[in-house]
Formats: sequence, structure tokens, C-alpha cells
Amino acid sequence: MHSIRIRLIVLFIVITTSILAAFGIYAQALLSRELEQRFEQLQQETISRLAISLPRSLWDLSPASAQRILAAEMLPKEVLAILVIDLDGQQFVQASRDENNKLLKQWSAKGPYLSRPIYQDVDKPQATASNLIGKVTVYFTREHIDTALRENIRRRVLEILVIDLILLFALTISLRMVFIPLAQLRDALFALSRHDGDEVEELVETQRSEFGEVVQGFNQTQRKLKRIMARRRQAEEATQQAFTDLQAAQVSLLQSEKMASLGGLVAGVAHEINTPVGIVLTSASVLNDATHLLHKSISNGAIRKSEVIQYMETAQQASQLIMSNAERAATLIQSFKQVAVDQTSEQRRKYQLKEYIDEITSSLHPALKQSGTQVTVICHNDIVLEGYPGAMAQVLTNLTMNALAHAFIAGDKGQIEILAEQIGPSVRMLFKDNGKGISEDHLGKIFDPFFTTRRGQGGTGLGLNIVFNIINKQFGGTIDVLSKPNNGTCFVLLFPCISPLAEPESVGG
Repeated sequence: MHSIRIRLIVLFIVITTSILAAFGIYAQALLSRELEQRFEQLQQETISRLAISLPRSLWDLSPASAQRILAAEMLPKEVLAILVIDLDGQQFVQASRDENNKLLKQWSAKGPYLSRPIYQDVDKPQATASNLIGKVTVYFTREHIDTALRENIRRRVLEILVIDLILLFALTISLRMVFIPLAQLRDALFALSRHDGDEVEELVETQRSEFGEVVQGFNQTQRKLKRIMARRRQAEEATQQAFTDLQAAQVSLLQSEKMASLGGLVAGVAHEINTPVGIVLTSASVLNDATHLLHKSISNGAIRKSEVIQYMETAQQASQLIMSNAERAATLIQSFKQVAVDQTSEQRRKYQLKEYIDEITSSLHPALKQSGTQVTVICHNDIVLEGYPGAMAQVLTNLTMNALAHAFIAGDKGQIEILAEQIGPSVRMLFKDNGKGISEDHLGKIFDPFFTTRRGQGGTGLGLNIVFNIINKQFGGTIDVLSKPNNGTCFVLLFPCISPLAEPESVGG
């Protein structure tokens, strides 16, 4: 506020001073030209009168008469000295403001002067050279011009100073009438910005002027702001409650998504185990029946060699089927057990990446088999991670199920490649499929929560969001996606070999 006042005062003074100075310079130039013209006119008139009045005194050789003429011409202060020389070049008479005539040479060296020959016949000065009887020289001074110009400059400067002082006083008084109400309004606005609207008092409406109308408008605006702020607080409280409810719902949906994924895994593994377990039961039943027949034959004492040989063949085949299918079921159960325990416990431990990826793909075998999708894993056996294997299982499971749900058209045999390599202290993993790809419109939204292209068909839109949060928050890494329509999709995961310590709840946050 003060800076604006000072700048306004300085601006007005500068403008006024500049205008007055310009007019002063113009007036100074006019005065100088006028004085110069008068000075030149005085010079010409003085020398002309002397050229007319001195011939008789010179011709009559009357210095006294000439001296009286010079005395009359010395009356103007611009005339310093007059020197009259006869035809022989001798001084006839002179007059100067110096009584001793000591400064004549100095004046002749300093000031301007005019010389003119004196003729006997003034009317015909050029008729014959015999008319020349002498010469008169008049020395002038410019001191009166310089003095007048200096006095004019001093007068102009004094006028400018007086006008500036009057203007400064008038502007100070005028601006106080403007800036004092503005300062009050400014303080009220600052108070309104620093405090809640209910704590700021309204300005007193006392002035009957434009500022009074501004104050009235400010008070009305303040009242309106108070009403808006009250409504905003109510809306914020409602929004905060809705946000809290949304967070709770999101956490619940994330847990449901995890449990649904695990439930699907259980169903698939149960279905896959059903076949080897059935073969084991059937083989054991056949072996049991053959054993009863052999035992009956032995009890009757009518055992034959062919029966023993047939029993041995049946027992060998049944035991082989029981062993192979039991091992297959045990392998499935072991893979499922490790993955399921990791997903439910979220314990931090060291694990070998290649071996763990194989366990995850093994647990996903039923879903892959049903869709006819083949998974290829390329990973060195010496890559060891320290972190949360359950979260890794969640990432690979969600990426695989997302590919099975969105990448492949029914009836096509899909290909999924999982490539992992260690780069210094980090691991770079590529999850690629040869499916139909992702459109450009959807590419920037796939990691958003609740975004899905299968709304109403079982899609929740949380699978890739869970993957994004695990990689970024729990693993401390990054995930990007590269895809073109009809050219497959590639997820690029980059994360450290040792995951940062984090709360398990942050996985789905």
C-alpha cells in the first residue's frame, strides 16, 4: 500500500517537474533568442550612430566633441569601450567603463566588438577612398545576457520547487483520503484470509462516498463467504465420511479379490487333483480285488501258476499307477500349499525366484490347461529375492488371470512368456503375451482402481491395481506396460532384490 502511494507521488512529481522543465527550457530558449536579437540590434545601432556622428569631430579635429558623443553611446551597459582611430592609425579618442583605460586590451581580447570605417561624406562613403578619415571600434559585453539567463533559470527552478512542494502536499492529503480506507479494507481482507470467516468482524459503514459503497460490498461479500464456508464445512464432513466409507469398501473389495483369487486357485487345484486321486482309488480297488481272488485260491488249495503270474502283473500295473498319480497329486498339493500359505501369511523370507515362479505356474495349471495357454519361464536359478513371496504370487497370478481374461480370444492357444534377469541390485521381469493387445484409449487407465472392460461379466477392476500397488509400494519398484492392438502386451516390472520393510497392509493400499 505504501509503495503504491510513494510511486504515485513520485510519478506525479516527475511528470509535473518534467512538464515544467520542458516549458522552462522552451522559455529559456525564447528569452535567449530575444536577448541575442536585442544585443545584435544594439550593436548595429550603436556602430551605425557612431559612423554618422563622428566624421565631423574627426574632420574638425575636435576630441572634446568626439568624447561627448562617445559618452552618450556608453550609456547602455552592454557597451564596454569605444575606440576611435584617425587616418594615421593613431588613437583619436576613446571611452571605457574603466577610468584608467587599463582593461581595454583585455576587453578587446574577450568580448565581441564591431569596427566600421569613418568617411567624411557619410552619404557617399564609397565614392572615393579619399573620404576615409578614420575608424571606430565598439567593444560589447554579454554579461547582461548571461546574468539574465541565469536569473531566469534560478526563477524557473524556484517555481518548479514551489509547485512540486505544493503538489506533494496536495497529493499527500488527497492520497490519505484514499489509502486510509484502503488500508482498513486490506487489513480486513488479511484477517479474513488468516482466520475463519466467523472470527472476522465486519467493517463499520460510516463513509458516504465511493469507499463507503466498497465497504458495504465487502461486508456483503463477507456474509456470503460465511454462508458458503458453512455449507463447505458440511460438504467436507460429508465428503470425508464418504471417503472413509469408500476406503473401507476398497479394503474389503481388495481382500475379497485376494480371497476370490485364492478360492479360484483352490477350486482349480481340487479339480486337477481329482483325476490322479481317482486313478489311485481305482488302481487300489483293482489291486484289492485281485488280492482277494488270490487269497481265495490259496485258501482253497487250488492255486495255479497262471493266477500268480496274472496277479503279479495286475499288482505291478496298479502300483505303478498308484505311485505316479500319488506323486502328481503330492506335487500339486505341495505347490498349492506353498503359494496358499504365502498369500495368506504375507511373511517375509528369502526365496529362489525361478523355483517360485514354477510353483505358481504349477498351481495355475488347471486354469492354463482349460484355456489351452502355454507358459514359458526364462529365469536364472541363482536369482534369490528377499521379501514377500505371497505378494509375488499375487502379482504373477493377477497378471496371468488378467491375460487369460482379456488377452486371448476363445479357441486360440495363447502364449505367455515370463522373462526375469538380475541387473545389479534389481530384477527386471517381463510378462508378455501374444494376445489382442490393449487399445490406446484404455492403455493409460488399466492400473486405475475399478477400471475394467468386463463390467457385469465378473470383472472388478482391482486385479492390475493390486499389482501396481504391490510393485510400487511393497516392492519399491516400478511397472510399465507396452502394448499395441493385435500385437500382444508386455508388462515391464523393475524392483530391488531386497524389498523395503513395509507393513503387509500396504499391499492393497
